[in-house]
Amino acid sequence: MPVRRLNHAVLYVNGLKREVEFYTQTLGFEVRMEIPGRAAFLRSPGSVNDHDLGLFDIGAGRATGGPQVGLYHLAWEVGTLAELVEAREKLRAAGALVGESDHRLSKSLYAKDPSGIEFEVMWRVPVEDWDSELAQGEAYTVPLDWDRTLTRWDAGRETGSAAGSPT
Repeated sequence: MPVRRLNHAVLYVNGLKREVEFYTQTLGFEVRMEIPGRAAFLRSPGSVNDHDLGLFDIGAGRATGGPQVGLYHLAWEVGTLAELVEAREKLRAAGALVGESDHRLSKSLYAKDPSGIEFEVMWRVPVEDWDSELAQGEAYTVPLDWDRTLTRWDAGRETGSAAGSPT
């Protein structure tokens, strides 16, 4: 019985309203259900899940930003490079973007939500290009070269789960 993909994530946050606004405005989640001041359940448009993200307000706590035992980050996948570019602009406008990486098999953005919780938004390289991407050098993670990436693949090409990949 293999695990296929993340079904949903649940985060403890401080400032539920602010967090709901952040995730709806930057990543396009929609509110499925909310318990005012306590919890919200958000869903990606078109998702078949009851919710993809649960947010529970814990009050004045804040993530320290330093490594700790526990969750490091979550990664959400977009279907096209155009969607990754759109996410980048929204995250930059929100002051949330903290990094960009090329992991050879994925192109990734890193951001922090208003509570300081880090997350990744990534686009999967088409499977048929994995070998050539891995042959680009010894380092598995390098700075994301947007010019190379947008020249190499059509920005509207769907990959990963958007293209029906079961993994």
